[in-house]
Amino acid sequence: MKVDRLVSIIMILLEKERIGAQELADMFEVSPRTIYRDIDAINMAGIPVRGAAGVGGGFEIMQKYKLDKNVFSTADLSAILMGLSSLSNMIRGNELVNALAKVKSFIPADRAKDIEVKANQICIDLSPWMGNRNILPYLEIIKTALQESRLLTFEYIAHHGNKTARTAEPYQLVLKSNHWYLQGYCHRRNAFRLFKLSRMFNLQIQEEVFAPRDYEKPQLEFDGILKTMQTKIKIRIHKSVMDRVLDYCAYEDLSPDGEEHFIVDFPFIENEYYYDILLSFGAQCECLEPHIRKEMKRKAQDIAALYA
Repeated sequence: MKVDRLVSIIMILLEKERIGAQELADMFEVSPRTIYRDIDAINMAGIPVRGAAGVGGGFEIMQKYKLDKNVFSTADLSAILMGLSSLSNMIRGNELVNALAKVKSFIPADRAKDIEVKANQICIDLSPWMGNRNILPYLEIIKTALQESRLLTFEYIAHHGNKTARTAEPYQLVLKSNHWYLQGYCHRRNAFRLFKLSRMFNLQIQEEVFAPRDYEKPQLEFDGILKTMQTKIKIRIHKSVMDRVLDYCAYEDLSPDGEEHFIVDFPFIENEYYYDILLSFGAQCECLEPHIRKEMKRKAQDIAALYA
C-alpha cells in the first residue's frame, strides 16, 4: 500500500542519515522510479527530503528539520485512518496493521479524540452482504502473488458460460462498483485482461516467478462511451421498486403517474444485460417503448414456458 510505504520511508529517513534510491527500492520491492515519486510526494507533504549525488549519495531529511507531529492536520490523519481501516476490513495483512500503528503514532494526545470522531464519521465497509464465499480467500492468494510476482492459474467463466483454463501474471487488484477484479497478463490471450473474481474458481498460486512487464492499466471509466451508446426509454413502475430503479437513474428522471406509479426515463442499451435489469423488476415494471415491449414479451413467454 502506498500510504504504508510513504510512512515507512519517512521513518527510515528519520533513523538513517542517508539512504540510496536503489536500497529503498530493494527494501520495498518496487522500482527506483517509484521511490523517486514517493520522495516527491513526501516533499509535497511538507517534509524536506533532499538528494545527494555521487559516491555515498542518496536521500536524507534536511539536518535542521525536526518532524513535527502537526505536519499532518486532523483532516489528513482522519482520512488516512479511514482509508486504512476500510481496507483492513477486506484485505488482511501485517502491512496494514503496521501502517495503522505508524499513522496513530503521529497523533498527539490532545487531538486523539477529535481525530477518532472524524475518522468514524464515514464508514466504508467493502465486505459483501452475501455472495461468493471464495472472494476473501482469493484476495489473500492474489495479494501474495502480487507481492512475490508469482503466476496464478485458475478456471474462468467467460461470457455465455464458456469455461477456460487460464494462467496469468497478476498486476493489480481492482474494486469497481462493489466487485473485485484482477488485472493480469493472460498467457492464453497474450494480452492484459480484467478478470472478475466471482467468475474464477480453482485459483492456485504457482512457484514460478515472472519478470514484470510494462504494466497496462485497465480501462475503468466508461462514462463517455455509455453516453454515446445509451438511449432513454419510457418505463412505468410501481412505487414498490422505486428504490431499486434509483440504482440506475436519478430521482429527477421519475414523474408521478397516479398515486402509486411513476413514468421513468430509463437509460438503456440494446443488450442482454439491460434486458435482465428490466426483467429483474418483475411485474412491477411495464416497458412502454414498442420495440422493447415486444422483446420483453418474448422473453417473458420463454420464462413462462419453463414452468408450463
